[in-house]
Amino acid sequence: MADQTYTMTINGKAVAGSETFGVENPATGAVFAQAPDCTAAELDAAVAAARAAFPAWKATPIAKRRELLNVMAGVIMQNIPELSRLLTREQGKPHPDAEGDVGGGAFWLMESSKHEIPEHVSEDSAERHAVTRYGPIGVVAAIVPWNFPVILAAFKLGPALLAGNTVVLKPAPTTPLTTLRIGELLRGVLPDGVLNVVSGSDRLGPWLTAHKGVDKVSFTGSTQTGKKVMESAAHSLKRVTLELGGNDPAIVMPDVDVKKVAEDLFWAAFRNTGQICIATKRMYIHKDIYEPLKAAIVEYASTVKVGDGAEQGTQIGPIQNSAQYKRVLELIQDAKDNGYKFLIGGDAAKVPGYFVPITILDNPPEHARIVQEEQFGPVLPLLKFDNLDEVVGRANDSEYGLGASIWSSDIERAQDIATRLQAGTVWINESQHLSPHAAFGGFKQSGIGVEGGADGVLEFCQAQTVFTRKPATA
Repeated sequence: MADQTYTMTINGKAVAGSETFGVENPATGAVFAQAPDCTAAELDAAVAAARAAFPAWKATPIAKRRELLNVMAGVIMQNIPELSRLLTREQGKPHPDAEGDVGGGAFWLMESSKHEIPEHVSEDSAERHAVTRYGPIGVVAAIVPWNFPVILAAFKLGPALLAGNTVVLKPAPTTPLTTLRIGELLRGVLPDGVLNVVSGSDRLGPWLTAHKGVDKVSFTGSTQTGKKVMESAAHSLKRVTLELGGNDPAIVMPDVDVKKVAEDLFWAAFRNTGQICIATKRMYIHKDIYEPLKAAIVEYASTVKVGDGAEQGTQIGPIQNSAQYKRVLELIQDAKDNGYKFLIGGDAAKVPGYFVPITILDNPPEHARIVQEEQFGPVLPLLKFDNLDEVVGRANDSEYGLGASIWSSDIERAQDIATRLQAGTVWINESQHLSPHAAFGGFKQSGIGVEGGADGVLEFCQAQTVFTRKPATA
């Protein structure tokens, strides 16, 4: 892979790019490949290709668009071994997780093809007929983060293409290669210009979101960057969907089976090295079970292998990039400086790459940075609570509202708690499950709009209502 040349896909053709940038393996910190650094002129060409392809793609029967989404999924499935190895190398996640990311992307495309584009007749009286139809918006800029490059791209591509939009897809600067390779593999599947894949350094995102030829921006990433995207899009009133950060609480009630739930709670927080917007970031445990559950989670954590995702048996890989690595270490250092108690971990691994050992804190105060901020790494505060009203208030006291989970043997009570939580998705006795057929979005500063389900398809549509006055009858 180190000597492989990666190309952008613009108007169905390979574009090597006049400039390049290095891509690191986070397990070593070493650059192992070069990716095209899209110039302003190359971006103009990609957007122009998408605009030129839009009328014919919009006119393509939806049955044909469904068929091509499934062909796309099939191509990805056929290349899972190659794509997952590449994804592990640039992203750091263990091979099984990389296979899940790639295969999950293919699955999402297939399931997205099953959605219907609705048509709503609001009046059909003797006097008037009124119908609302939903058509494509135009050119969509799909901007994807580094934690799940493939499946999060599919979140956008599936409904956008199904609805008849054309797309310019931009992966994150630190994980561009797998997306570029998918673009290469998909050439010839879709009409030229329908899907364009461009990669670039930090300059590319602002160019894309401000581009006059883009009609809609679908962005997944941090809240801070999402605000910049929204500001950029505002100049031309582009439509936006923003899936942003979270500081997801888990509430563990005293009636759980401590031994059975400990492993699930661990992975709710630490899957993908904690680099998931819907990972548990704050774990509230009832005082009656706090000590035994704390011990069970730490005991399980001590058995989990952290290492290079390419190595057999690795369960947790490195943090994906140096900037995030430094941020996680900063939060750990802040906890140390304030004298908070560590149950496990707390020191950077003294090996090459961006490794942070599994780190769990013991009941830091609510105002601690590690509680209030989204850590996005393998660090988790365990927090003790006394009563339900108290913990619901603490869980909701955040600028974020993406996800939350409740763990209890009393399902009816847990469902009642869910209605009190300010979160776009609430899980009961599980975490992080998403479906192409269910809406996913955030409250407060966790986002605008939704992905998934019928509502997610409509995010890529423009409503048009036609009123027809019927002729008077004699």
